[in-house]
Amino acid sequence: MMGAGVQFFTWYVMPKHFITSIIITSAVVIAISYGFELFSLITKKGHHEILDAVAAIIGGVIGMAISLLSISIL
Repeated sequence: MMGAGVQFFTWYVMPKHFITSIIITSAVVIAISYGFELFSLITKKGHHEILDAVAAIIGGVIGMAISLLSISIL
């Protein structure tokens, strides 16, 4: 859901810059996913595990793909 939401937002803000919106969305998804893990590491709330960040990034990419397919259909 995160990847799809960010992708739709960047596409709405920059409709003529398709590749740029994909790059920005990828960077945001990676930053948010790893940011939660860094927050867990710094505050000691929860557990810090890199595989959680990797799974969140994979889910974000899947969400991006779904939103890109729906954008291309429209």
